[in-house]
Amino acid sequence: MINKPSKNGQREKRHLRVRKKVTGTAGRPRLNVFRSEKQIYAQIINDVEGKTLVAASSIDKELKGKLALGSNKEAAKVVGELIAKRALESGISDVVFDRGGYIYHGRVKVLAEAAREAGLNF
Repeated sequence: MINKPSKNGQREKRHLRVRKKVTGTAGRPRLNVFRSEKQIYAQIINDVEGKTLVAASSIDKELKGKLALGSNKEAAKVVGELIAKRALESGISDVVFDRGGYIYHGRVKVLAEAAREAGLNF
């Protein structure tokens, strides 16, 4: 009997396949999204230097008390707006979107659209 890989294992394989093509540079860093069962996280990464330039998540101190749940579309929208605000403050306006192996639907889509509306270009 062949063991079927877990959903997260399949997602990681998709993510690695996409990461072969999508890289962040100093001029256009990568906006990476990770969603867990209880939270959602976003990072803007310069892959050339291997550094995280900006990060935001549903567990940030800035959002404490504002969110009832960290894992719904409302939280994703707030995190998208926060990552865009922080990126624009640090002089980043253009990014490459990395959906992390997730389908572009639900929380991932809401986060991306909120970041676009707040001023990020991708």
